[in-house]
Order: sequence, then structure tokens, then C-alpha cells
Amino acid sequence: MPQNNKALDKKKIETFRNLLIKMREEIVTDIKSMSNVSGGGGEESSDVSGHVLHMADVATDMYDKEFSLGLASKDRELLQKIDEALVRIDHGTFGLCIATKKPISPARLKAIPYAEYCLEYQEKIEQEQGR
Repeated sequence: MPQNNKALDKKKIETFRNLLIKMREEIVTDIKSMSNVSGGGGEESSDVSGHVLHMADVATDMYDKEFSLGLASKDRELLQKIDEALVRIDHGTFGLCIATKKPISPARLKAIPYAEYCLEYQEKIEQEQGR
């Protein structure tokens, strides 16, 4: 089994695990609340009195729902990255670049605890994608 990043002792890894679990719980809560907002069931075309709303109001409601769905999609992607980081902790590979197996710097992990790649490899990916 591969070894963890040598700069990360068991206490630091446990701290990252707790941070990732907390982040995960917050994102799940956000996704649930966005699902409740976007799942209005056709109420966007009338207000509580039963009168038809102005088309601009309907358009705003639709935009808000689409925006919420877009945020939920980004949150789901982040949730997947967090889950993958938790699996890496369980497998003893947390803190290692999944491409190069080089250690990910503690500063990078502090900023992005679910980071998959060391900074060097991440920059290479972004250059290839033209970012």
C-alpha cells in the first residue's frame, strides 16, 4: 500500500478528514435546499392569490431555478472530489498526487483539502487545456 505524504502525520490527516467531512455535510445541505427551491412544481406562473404573474417575473423565476440547478451541479462535482479525497485517506494515499505520486504540499492541501494533483502537475493540466 502506498505511503501518505511524509509531511502529513496521522493527526494532520485526521484533521483533514474532519474538515472534508464538514465540507461534505455543508454541501449536502446546500444541495438539498437548492433542490427544494428548484422543485417548486409549476408555481412560477402564479402568485399566492392565483393571479398570473408578469412575464418578467416568470423569466426571473426560471433564471433563479436554472441558476440554482447550475450551482447544485457544481456542488455535486465538489462533493465527488471530497468523497474521492476521503477514499484516498482510507487507502493511505491522501496527500499524494494521483498522477505523479509526488507529495502535495501541505499549503496546497490547506487551501484545497480535496486536491488531487500537486501544484506542478495541476499547472501542466491547465496549460494543456489553455487556461
